Amino acid sequence: MGSTCVVGLQWGDEAKGKIVDLLCDQHDVVVRYQGGANAGHTVVHDGVTYKLSLVPTGILRPGIDCVIGNGVVVHPPALLREIETLTAQGVQIGQRLHISDRAHVILPYHLAEERLTEESASAADHLGTTRRGIGPCYRDKVGRVHGVRMADLYHPGPFRERLARIVDYKNRLLTAMLPDFVPIDAQAVGDEFLGYADRLGGFVRDTTTWLHQALDQGRRLLFEGAQGSLLDVDHGSYPYVTSSNSSAAGIASGSGVPTRRIDRWIGVVKAYTTRVGGGPFPTEQDNETGERIRRVGKEYGTVTGRPRRCGWFDAVAVGHAARISGSTELAVMLLDVLSGIPELKVAIAYELDGRRITALPAALADFQRCRPVYESFPGWTEDISAVRQWSDLPVQARNYVEFFGRRVGVPVRIVSVGPDRAQTILLRSP
Repeated sequence: MGSTCVVGLQWGDEAKGKIVDLLCDQHDVVVRYQGGANAGHTVVHDGVTYKLSLVPTGILRPGIDCVIGNGVVVHPPALLREIETLTAQGVQIGQRLHISDRAHVILPYHLAEERLTEESASAADHLGTTRRGIGPCYRDKVGRVHGVRMADLYHPGPFRERLARIVDYKNRLLTAMLPDFVPIDAQAVGDEFLGYADRLGGFVRDTTTWLHQALDQGRRLLFEGAQGSLLDVDHGSYPYVTSSNSSAAGIASGSGVPTRRIDRWIGVVKAYTTRVGGGPFPTEQDNETGERIRRVGKEYGTVTGRPRRCGWFDAVAVGHAARISGSTELAVMLLDVLSGIPELKVAIAYELDGRRITALPAALADFQRCRPVYESFPGWTEDISAVRQWSDLPVQARNYVEFFGRRVGVPVRIVSVGPDRAQTILLRSP
């Protein structure tokens, strides 16, 4: 087995962390290539729950190296808190964590700017960000004038000079736009972040060169997508998306590793659909069914704790995401949550102004008017959380999963029936 990509094919929260954890035994390095502390992975092993945001899931496995690539935006205090929490839980990090010196840094003014963006939006335009400064940091990155990278923190003189100019600009902007804004002290921020740099210094390096050396040594890489492909800034439900390429399209730019070096492409989906925040959601069930899925599936954000919107599986949206990300197989998660629902539905098309379509519209106004065309299936009543073989699943569960795999056009190879690593059905070796 060579290198593998694991990426979510919905609006995030697909339980990708469990699949990455499951595959770690067959890989040597786990790589995060985009996003920031707005992403959340929850992994349960031997009754212990680990919550991860910036640190790749592979850190839970001894001997696995973990890379935070150049496409990730790093908030140093959040990263240090996460490292401290993992250490307190007994995770031995040692020298296994590698942070790109080209990764951009989230600074205090980015959090204030995100607050400004959210508070100035109307209810209809509210994007529902996590307010962790992710979007403003990416905006500064592509704007080039105000971007700060990890490497800059190791040149204190030039860093302080640039920071003073940036903070002067940000203070004038934010003071004018936020009535209660307290101007930022560039000297204090410089001291704070240079202190973070000292604490993280042993982890920061040229990760692109490191990854290519790892490949040349025959080491197997596992790329861990954050959020989901339908939140991709180019290919998702814009503008209700994240600020990076959260599909597999972000791997090359976010890590420096060309996609031709990857052999296996796993798309992760829930057996239903969820979404956090605003944006179109054709199969949403704002009713007792949606509430039941939320309650049984514990559908609350890992990072924010916000309740997730819940609905039926959308084969149109997942098919779009699978094509963008080049998925060659599906991992179906949380199938056990659907036990006891008498009738299940899968969206196989949309109806837009009397026309049936099978592609995601680019215009938000069109996507919001799409109505799902469903195929219905009988549910099952059995508790399937102890099932470990595909043939032992109720026939209704097998029919349901096989159907949407065919509609998406990608075979199902992994089925999860609970949060623990052991609650997994493999239709092929991982």
